[in-house]
Amino acid sequence: MPNTSTTGAWEPYTLKVPVEKDVPTTKVTVKVPSGLEIESYQPVPGWNYTAEKDSSGKAKPITFEATGEGILPGQFQQFVFVAKNPAQATKASWDAYQYYKDGSFVEWTGDEKAKTPHSITDIVKATSTNHHAMQNMNMTTNEKTSSTNPTKATESTNQLPTILSVVAVLLSLIALIMSFRKKYHSEHHNVPSSYGGIKQNLVYNTNHKR
Repeated sequence: MPNTSTTGAWEPYTLKVPVEKDVPTTKVTVKVPSGLEIESYQPVPGWNYTAEKDSSGKAKPITFEATGEGILPGQFQQFVFVAKNPAQATKASWDAYQYYKDGSFVEWTGDEKAKTPHSITDIVKATSTNHHAMQNMNMTTNEKTSSTNPTKATESTNQLPTILSVVAVLLSLIALIMSFRKKYHSEHHNVPSSYGGIKQNLVYNTNHKR
């Protein structure tokens, strides 16, 4: 179990069970400290999970029981569950009972000086800068960033065809204006020669009449 945690946190608790006899451990029962609420657990292959609940529906003792050989001598097993811590600071004592295949059991319920002590988690008052709050903040920030960037990229992609269309129209207008200008200059430079031709004809006709 963790040595410390914070008030109101949803804390992952890990129960580590060693085997200190020459026979396998087949069942482990843990009493949930007052004020804590079991929210979920991590399934373990070869083990069943059960929880006794009080009148309010809160789990009190929880039990992991082997469906096969259990934890063999020289081995250990970890059981993970999530509990909601109380709103007030406290010292949570985890009384545990370890059952062996031969029918014997060990009570892990003593204090720190006992031969079989229970685990104690010191639940302290949470602050605005505690580790769990920072983790939640980072997760929220990452989700916002990941949801915002794709939108911006999509908007930029959707605007590209419009920009290209505007550029194409502008280029067409420029080409049309240049065409009109060339035609105008061409007609303007040819006008004197036409007038000259008319003038020559008039002179010719006048002389002919004479």
